[in-house]
Amino acid sequence: MTTLFSDEYWMRYALELAHKAEQQGEIPVGAVIVADNQVIGEGWNQSISNPDPTAHAEIVAIRQAAQKLNNYRLVDTTLYVTLEPCIMCAGAIIHSRIKRIIFGAFDRKTGAAGSFIDVLSYPGINHLSIIESGICADDAAQLLSEFFKRRRAEIKLNKKMNSYQ
Repeated sequence: MTTLFSDEYWMRYALELAHKAEQQGEIPVGAVIVADNQVIGEGWNQSISNPDPTAHAEIVAIRQAAQKLNNYRLVDTTLYVTLEPCIMCAGAIIHSRIKRIIFGAFDRKTGAAGSFIDVLSYPGINHLSIIESGICADDAAQLLSEFFKRRRAEIKLNKKMNSYQ
C-alpha cells in the first residue's frame, strides 16, 4: 500500500530544497512537482550560481518534470513552491498546464498569484490552475526574512570595510 503524502509533507520537502539554495548563496526558494504521489521534478533557485535569470526554483522543477515525462504538458501534477510564483514562473506554469499550485509565503513585490498581480487567474487565460496558499507560510517567510537580513548585514559590513581601505 502506498502512503499518500499531505500538502504539508510536500511543502516541507520544498523547504528542504530552499535550504539548498540558501547554502549556495541563492535566494532560498524551493519547488517540487508531484504526480501520483511521486516527485517528478524538483528545483531551487540557481540564478546566481548558473548565472541564468530564468533559473528560478519553479522553472528548474518544470524543466526536470517535462524531461522525466517526455512532455511539456504536466497535466494532473501539483507544484509545491515555498514562495508565490513570479510573472515569469506563472507563464511557465500556464504553458505546462500544471493542475495545482500550492505555495507557502506571499510575495507582495513580485507575486503573480494574487499578491502583486494575478496572472494565474487572469480572465480568459487558456489554462487555470487550482491555487492554494499559506501551507508552511510562516516557515517559508522566516527563511526568506532571515536570508535577506543576513544579506543586508553583509552588504553593510562590506561597505564599512571598503570605506577603511
